Amino acid sequence: MLKKKWLAMLVIASFLTSFISSKASAETVFQAEKFPFKEMQVQVMPEFDYPDGWGSRDVPSLLVGEYGTITNKSGLDYEGKIEIPVPSMEKGFMASLVAEFPEENKPEVQRPYDVDKEKGFISWKPSKSIKNNETYKFVIEYYTKTIDVKEQKSFTYQLINHAGINQLDVIFYSPMDAKAIKLEPKTANNTKSEYGEELYYYQYKNVKANENLTYSFSYKKEGTESTMEAINKQQPPNDENHSGLTATDQVKKGASSSSTEQPLIGVGGASIIGIAFIIAGIFVYLGLKGTSQAHRRPASKGTKPKHKSNSQTVEKKENSRSLNAEEKMELRKKLLTGKIDQEMYEEEMKKLI
Repeated sequence: MLKKKWLAMLVIASFLTSFISSKASAETVFQAEKFPFKEMQVQVMPEFDYPDGWGSRDVPSLLVGEYGTITNKSGLDYEGKIEIPVPSMEKGFMASLVAEFPEENKPEVQRPYDVDKEKGFISWKPSKSIKNNETYKFVIEYYTKTIDVKEQKSFTYQLINHAGINQLDVIFYSPMDAKAIKLEPKTANNTKSEYGEELYYYQYKNVKANENLTYSFSYKKEGTESTMEAINKQQPPNDENHSGLTATDQVKKGASSSSTEQPLIGVGGASIIGIAFIIAGIFVYLGLKGTSQAHRRPASKGTKPKHKSNSQTVEKKENSRSLNAEEKMELRKKLLTGKIDQEMYEEEMKKLI
């Protein structure tokens, strides 16, 4: 009889252990419907940039950036991986960035990630658990080779969303010097950056899960120069006029033909990145891009300065002016991406004037 009791207890204990283990395992499985989007901003950028190893420029690049804020509605603290759907089976798909924003007003932090091509999602583990009912901000970027090149260049973009989205902004950047631009469905919301890019955007509220919005974009453009290459050749806007100009400012200033009540970037950071996302700035997306500053070698101690000829002096001034412009550009990038605040930006700019 005693043996039977012990056997029964062992069976119950084994069952409970199995149940608890499966429950703990289930808690670490990402269920998209339990992590709805508070905000999401999608930036679709044909021929904006070319990543390393792209290959022939005869194949245009399509860069997509997704900036999201999800809320943990699972009822439990979550320590598992985040899974975001991506078109991993599309031609030339190449994930280029996953990063999170662990603290308010602090720069993004890159995270290691995996791509499941068969299931069609990119996944990563946040640096710390997402508390129940708390939010988590992230950015992902990827490229595809899905732009069809014929008489016109064209592509179709579909936003795949397995969770509901409270506020959604979708922004299309036309390539620099593009003509005959057509976008379906049509939108009255458009503006132009300081560098001549046409930008078109859509705004939605309460997008349902699996609504999967689809857009068609076509344009004509000569050559293979990317928007980033074209921008780098141009003189940046005047600092006094554009150092703090946000997308909200650009729309409110009257550059948009939209009659919508909502600005592109909501007041108080209603969209994901807030003031960090700039339309009128030098760099118009938040990927970890940009050229590094030139390293200057200090003069050796004890070395006497040599007298310079007039031509050498002029050359030195030109080099100094060029370097100064690069430093200003680098400061602007840090401000736009949130790596420094406005106060530090202004202090450092004073040193360069």
